[in-house]
Amino acid sequence: MADWLAAIILGLVEGLTEFIPVSSTGHLLLAKSALGLSNEPWDTFIVMIQLGAILAVVALYFGRLWKVLIGLPGKDPAARRFAITVLLAFFPSALIGLLFHDFIKTVLFNPTIVCVTLILGGFALIALERWAPPAREHDAMGFSLKTALGVGLFQCLSIIPGVSRSGATIAGGLLLGVDKRAAAEFSFFLAIPTMVGAFALDFWESRDFLTGDVVALIAIGFVVSFLSGLFVVKTMLDFVTRHGFAPFAWWRIVVGALGLALLQAGVLA
Repeated sequence: MADWLAAIILGLVEGLTEFIPVSSTGHLLLAKSALGLSNEPWDTFIVMIQLGAILAVVALYFGRLWKVLIGLPGKDPAARRFAITVLLAFFPSALIGLLFHDFIKTVLFNPTIVCVTLILGGFALIALERWAPPAREHDAMGFSLKTALGVGLFQCLSIIPGVSRSGATIAGGLLLGVDKRAAAEFSFFLAIPTMVGAFALDFWESRDFLTGDVVALIAIGFVVSFLSGLFVVKTMLDFVTRHGFAPFAWWRIVVGALGLALLQAGVLA
């Protein structure tokens, strides 16, 4: 397969899975393995194209985010509180990512780990659908500091590929008494500093791999992930409000089980 076509496929996988609780990194690693792509520079490609999907959130929420940005110098209490909650939620995973970046990429980027965590995460989502506590918080831009920190601690679980960053933060929100729509929306906002930080760190760590050909492939994946991410962010909240997270949970279980079967059969490596 031509590299540019692989870049399009992986960009599409990233954009369609980044904001739903099915693990974009897990799906990307399985897709990379199925396409027979080498670890480098494709592992770097997988991390860096995530910024394209994150820009979809910035584009769709630009008005609200801009209002927060211009409200900070004027000491708007609501803007300041929202910024603090996002940064507070971002800090734990940023620290874990800095400390364990090499371990994550060299050890945890493993198809077997991805498949197992996809299945376990699917059952966890099903359990949350049935037994999550009643919702007490309904505004993603008005979380308490305690709730924001709790969601940030749950996000640390997503250092394991297959767990899902959005899945971990949404699950954390549900357990902490956040309603489904607000949990998903706060996950969108938290993705912005998280993925920008991951992009910057991986850019620096992988700068020796970033030749002209690799940068061109990243650009292709970046654009495709942005466009497909726009579609998902536009439709995700309404879908979750109507159907909850159970469809994503069953998807995780099916993909994880299929991946394990293919690994056992030697189709994936």
